Amino acid sequence: MRSALPRGLVRLLIAPLAAVLVALAVLAVGAPRAQAATDISEIADALRRDPVYVDPAASGELSRADADALADRIRDAGEPIFLAVLPADYPTRDIFRSLRTETGITGLYGIRLGDQFAARADSSVLSRQGVENLEAAVQQSGDAKAQLNDFVDDALRSNLGGSGPNTWNGGGGGSGVDVGALATVGALLAAGGVGAYALTRRNRRRKAEEQRAALAKLRVVVDEDITAYGEELDRLDFRPSEPGADDAMRGDYERALNAYEEAKSLMAAARRPEDVRAVTQALEDGRFSLALLAARREGRPLPERRAPCFFDPRHGPSVADATWTPEGGAPRQVPVCAADRVRLAEGRDPAVREVDTDRGRRPYWEAGPAYGPWAGGYFGGGILPGLLVGTMLGSMMATPAYAADYGAGYGDFGGYEGGDVSGADFSPDDFSGGFGGGDFGGGGDFGGGGDFGGGNW
Repeated sequence: MRSALPRGLVRLLIAPLAAVLVALAVLAVGAPRAQAATDISEIADALRRDPVYVDPAASGELSRADADALADRIRDAGEPIFLAVLPADYPTRDIFRSLRTETGITGLYGIRLGDQFAARADSSVLSRQGVENLEAAVQQSGDAKAQLNDFVDDALRSNLGGSGPNTWNGGGGGSGVDVGALATVGALLAAGGVGAYALTRRNRRRKAEEQRAALAKLRVVVDEDITAYGEELDRLDFRPSEPGADDAMRGDYERALNAYEEAKSLMAAARRPEDVRAVTQALEDGRFSLALLAARREGRPLPERRAPCFFDPRHGPSVADATWTPEGGAPRQVPVCAADRVRLAEGRDPAVREVDTDRGRRPYWEAGPAYGPWAGGYFGGGILPGLLVGTMLGSMMATPAYAADYGAGYGDFGGYEGGDVSGADFSPDDFSGGFGGGDFGGGGDFGGGGDFGGGNW
């Protein structure tokens, strides 16, 4: 028979065991649980219905009444401004890009995260510099109410592109509305809404037709560029197995061939003028590979990577910078090929690339805005403004109207205005970065030295 444990020993064992069980029960049932962060898709859904979202975990930052008043101001102004107030511990990784993707609407987005604030915008709504200036101006504004109101004040004084989305029409808080008056107003709005919808459709149809016409013009020019590049490949007459060919030469030739095929494929897939930029970038890369191959075959020093000839990129990489003065403009330094450098030195006109315009054949810099992405692919955004300043194309691309119609930046044809539903079709560069680590832009650099233009200076 088994001997029983003494009762006193049993009591000694049961007491601590019961205490442990009670503690575990409290932890499992009664202890407060960490609240999961609101999914970004829920925030986006709320912003599609109302311009201001306050997370339940951050309700102490901005009252419902203050949020409604701020939302009413934005709706009344008709500007595409989206604001979110989130708790300090909300995950920040790719927060702007994710929110913009989920919302699917072009606009200016501001996020208050704890006591931090940052903003991003589609370039068709406001330039990156303009956003950074708005963001920097409110960093010392204090609490959420003051900061967000200051941000909206400054944003409304800026030249934002587009307007608020139609999905806000039913938003807003408030109560005690007269039903009869609401019905009357609703009937009037319905009648006006039909007209507004028709006008919006006409405007978008017009813009789509303009873009198709612009792409058709560009297709002629780019096809000429691709054909000229193919002829260069033929004239080179390089055979990978020819005597003296080495791996470096074969690598140059392979890259040149790949650029040719890539340019043809990209142009065949182009649907909007901005798609052309990638085509001319591929051609510019290919021509540099051809220049390297030619130098290796002839035993010459390898050329440095330079921009193509300004007067006609089909001339190939430039060899120097030369002074040139456009008609009615100021002198500037432009990259030139060897032949055009000689022509300019001898006082002759360079061999200029001309395109068809309503005024006949004209240099590409005196043509319409559609040639922005074509030139941008060859020269990139960094040097292009300086080359084109004072020309018709440069003047067009420097205006707010160009940014609103085609997107901010040289060679960037946006296609969407603020408030348009573009889904995930937006530049990730516009919404890169986030909170922390000093990644707020601005940094005291306000640019322009007193040249003010709303938030875009």
